Amino acid sequence: MTASRSIRRVALPLALACSSSTLVAQTPVSLPDIVVTVPRFSELAAPLPFGVSVLTADQIRASGAATVNEALMRLLGIVGRQDFFGGGEYGLDLRGFGSTADVNQVVVVDGVRVSEPDLGGTRLAGIPIEAVERIEVLRGSGAVLYGEGATGGVIVITTKAGAARERRPAASLYAGAGSHGLRDVRANGTVASGAFALDAAAQRRTSDNHRANFRSERDAVSAAGEWAGEWLRLGARVARDDLDSGLPGALTAAQYAADPAQSTTPGDRASIRHSRASVHAAADRGAWQFAADAGTRAKELRSTNSGFAFDYDTEAENASLRARHEGKIGGATNMVTFGTDHARWTREVLGAFGSTARQSTHAWYAKDDLTLAGGTRLAAGLRTERMAKDASNAGTGLADRLNAWELGASTPLASGVTVYGRAGRSFRLGNVDEFSFTAPGRALAPQTSRDLELGARWSYAGGKADVRAWRSALVDEIGFDPGAAGPFGMLGANVNFDPTRRQGVELDATHAVAPAVTLRVNAALREAKFRAGAYSGRDVPLVPRQTLALRADWTPAAAHRVSGGVNWVGAQHPDFANACTIPSYTTADARYAYEWQRLELSLAVANLFDRRYYTQAFGCAAGATTSIYPEPGRTVTAALRVKF
Repeated sequence: MTASRSIRRVALPLALACSSSTLVAQTPVSLPDIVVTVPRFSELAAPLPFGVSVLTADQIRASGAATVNEALMRLLGIVGRQDFFGGGEYGLDLRGFGSTADVNQVVVVDGVRVSEPDLGGTRLAGIPIEAVERIEVLRGSGAVLYGEGATGGVIVITTKAGAARERRPAASLYAGAGSHGLRDVRANGTVASGAFALDAAAQRRTSDNHRANFRSERDAVSAAGEWAGEWLRLGARVARDDLDSGLPGALTAAQYAADPAQSTTPGDRASIRHSRASVHAAADRGAWQFAADAGTRAKELRSTNSGFAFDYDTEAENASLRARHEGKIGGATNMVTFGTDHARWTREVLGAFGSTARQSTHAWYAKDDLTLAGGTRLAAGLRTERMAKDASNAGTGLADRLNAWELGASTPLASGVTVYGRAGRSFRLGNVDEFSFTAPGRALAPQTSRDLELGARWSYAGGKADVRAWRSALVDEIGFDPGAAGPFGMLGANVNFDPTRRQGVELDATHAVAPAVTLRVNAALREAKFRAGAYSGRDVPLVPRQTLALRADWTPAAAHRVSGGVNWVGAQHPDFANACTIPSYTTADARYAYEWQRLELSLAVANLFDRRYYTQAFGCAAGATTSIYPEPGRTVTAALRVKF
């Protein structure tokens, strides 16, 4: 079945459901205003000079997503590639950076940056999904407010404990079972008394998964306490997640065709122990707002790869302090935000060939937003960041001070219609894994990008839409070139590429057809190309040109809820020569839930049409894609949730 036929097959019933619901109820539906925290303080999304996509806890729960990664891929159509370590982890790619996507976007959890500054990847599957209050996604540069590596965008995750709102006593228990021996148990609760609140969440998920030697066991727990006075909030949080998983290995094209469930590395295994702790404070004093966050995290990786051990420990510390002042200048409103971010990170690679790597950053930023009497908003921001990185297995380290800037504007054209635009500069310095494996005698220069975005948003009775066109022109982009001369006479090294360009168009739209039916569309057309050099005109590997996510949420009767959607990801190349192709794929999912008093019974199906596909591959041999990591076929999950 072709992708277009798969989409039509699912879209037709959704359209019929919407039409029948329209006949039942034609009452206008008003969608609430969206408040976001991406600007590092809460404010309405409507006048911002950039686009932000938001997922709520209710949307995540209705989709049946079991992890943060799955929610972002399923609901927003964000490209994801299967992680080598399993446990439901996927590498996300906001704006077409392929294999370096993780180091070109920033992830923040409850105000604390958790992005890893090496190539080990940022793990999100360990966050208990029941603890998540909302997820905000800024696609495109967030360099002024978030610093190095934010060219592709920023993902801000807020847990229920991190949401600045009144807490009420509540609790829920969840138990699910499904295909491949899946067992998923979750619990979360809130205890509140006066100004104090305590939140806790836990999740244990085990599965044999869809391949030999791919069984995984994942445990996660988090707890947070907060005191909230009239103008002051103080709190602390701790979290831990553990993963034990088999590593089934990559498949050749022939192996994938013969048996995608087989393992090529039956003895390989890995375990990851990850812990986080943080404190926060926020104060409102008249025209001033203040906020501070400080956190530590630690990760231990132990793995066996073809009989060889690869083990390391990392530790990180982050601290930020920021303030915002809002005042009047004539008939205009002016908001100025300024702050400072500091971080330290170390990694100890264990064993006979061990090494020590360190990184530190110190940054200052300021941003001013002036809103004129007619609603036009003008924004300007600047950041300066000092970075120092070194590794004992490298001949030298990297140290530099880099700057980011941004200019933006938005203006209302008519009732509910706003146009906006912004231009800026973002940056990245090579990380410890990159500058320690380069071509002989060639140090890595800083990566810089000139970023441009133009967009329009429309809010009306029953719906919202946001469309934006964007371009990022990169100079000295950092990545691994398999054709470059590497150290010790090896082939392949981390280099500064010849100039590259990302550009595209994105659409986010939500429409309430009736009180019982809501539709959501997230679509993107993108191009990621080399502009010069040996690869001039070729696509950057692992970047699909098109993505589309269509979803519907239907309440046909009281206590009944049906949700489902279709995701299509276009073809992409795993290699620099563009000689091989990862085929496009279409998946569909559906979930039915019935609520009776405090109970919810649900049945969810992923990959409804049992499509064979893969999201991760990075090899090309004789015109055939190799190093393939297959995705699961149709999976079914039945679950029971009890609310207290």
